[in-house]
Parts: sequence; C-alpha cells; structure tokens
Amino acid sequence: MKTNTQEKQVIEVLRQEGGYATLKRLNEIMDFSTWKTKTPEASVRRIVQVSNHIFRIQPGLWALKEMREEVLKHLELNEGNKKSEEIFTHSYYQGLLVEIGKFRKQNTYIPAQDKNRKFIDQCLGEITDTTTLPNFTYDNLLRKAKTVDVIWFNERNMPSNFYEIEHTTDIKNSLSKFYELQDFHAGFYIVADRCRKGEFEDKLHVSMFAPIENRVKFLDYLHVVEMYEGMKIINNSMWL
Repeated sequence: MKTNTQEKQVIEVLRQEGGYATLKRLNEIMDFSTWKTKTPEASVRRIVQVSNHIFRIQPGLWALKEMREEVLKHLELNEGNKKSEEIFTHSYYQGLLVEIGKFRKQNTYIPAQDKNRKFIDQCLGEITDTTTLPNFTYDNLLRKAKTVDVIWFNERNMPSNFYEIEHTTDIKNSLSKFYELQDFHAGFYIVADRCRKGEFEDKLHVSMFAPIENRVKFLDYLHVVEMYEGMKIINNSMWL
C-alpha cells in the first residue's frame, strides 16, 4: 500500500508538470515529508521505472501514459519518425551538457544553427550562454570549433571541454575536428549510446589519430544523465 501511495504522488506531480518531467525535476519538487524512507530519491527512480502508468521518453525523462499523445506533441517529438527522434535525442544531450557546464561555472556554447532546437521544452539558445564563438584562436581553427556540438569555456574564454554527440553520424568526423583542435589544453569527448563504444575505439585507434588517442574519451548517454541528476554531488575529477 505504501508503494501505491508513493506512486500516486509521483503520478500527480507528473500531471501537475504537464505530464512529463526529468527525474531530477521530480526529486526537486516532490514532497517527501510523509515518505518513511531514508532514500526517497531512489524510491522515485524505482517507481518511474516499474510503474505501468509511466513511460520513458529518454533516459532520465519520464511521462504519463495517459497523456502520451499530448506530451509528445508538446515536445515536438514524432514517435516512430526516425529523423524526429534523432533530432530530439541530439538536442536532449546537448541540453544536459549545457546544464552540467553551467553548474560547473563554465561558459557554454552551442552552434548558432542549433539555438532553436528544443531541450525538452526550451530552446537550446535560451539555456546556453552563447551561440557566438569567442575569438580564441586562428580563423581556420575557429571554423572547425564552430561546428562542435557543445563547448565549455573557462573564465578566460579559452575552451576547457569539447563535446560531440554521435547518435547515428560518423564518429570519424568528430575525431577529425578534435585532431585539428589538439593544441588546446582541453578535454575531448564523444557522447553516444554505449553500443557505439566499440566503433569509437576502432576509429580512434588508427594511425592518423595517434596524437589524440589518449586524450579523447567516450561518454555514454547514461553516464551523462547520471551526471546531470547528481549535479549537487558532482565529482570534478571525473571530468579532467
């Protein structure tokens, strides 16, 4: 009975939020005062995963089945349309990386052509610090950097991390960008589903990418979501 009561509370909060919310958002606004558990956030995670009334839109993003059609229309997500799903997924992880970067007091950048794409229900341009690339290097290198999906800049407007999100596109193209930008003291990350890690390693460990093969890291989607959900206790060393 206790679980049913807690599940009803989660469902009601989702309903109040318009039928959808991130797990992070749920844990921020849930009233846990009547929950007799030391780990209410873990309970919410379990509830959204097992409830017959809730479905997953993306890792970390949940919605009510009773409002499925309404929610997907609001989020401009055409279920079953491969192109629509790819755009939503790409923008979703761009948004997560932007939010994590801002939490870490980094200045965040996305390409200007992405500013009107949606991170859940907000335009990426509304949550990102800038869509104008700082003039931190030569023009030819700026042209390469300009197309990187997410860049974090430090207080001196120098890049600290470059992120390329690879949902279905060729990882080699992103590695080529990182190769051109290798002289910067910055982190290079390929963000993708964990099923692409083998492909990432195969393409990274070829002779042409030897100068950067020990610098480029693979971040799977679930790890990015976990970092977003745990921003209150983020461990900076994980990103060095």
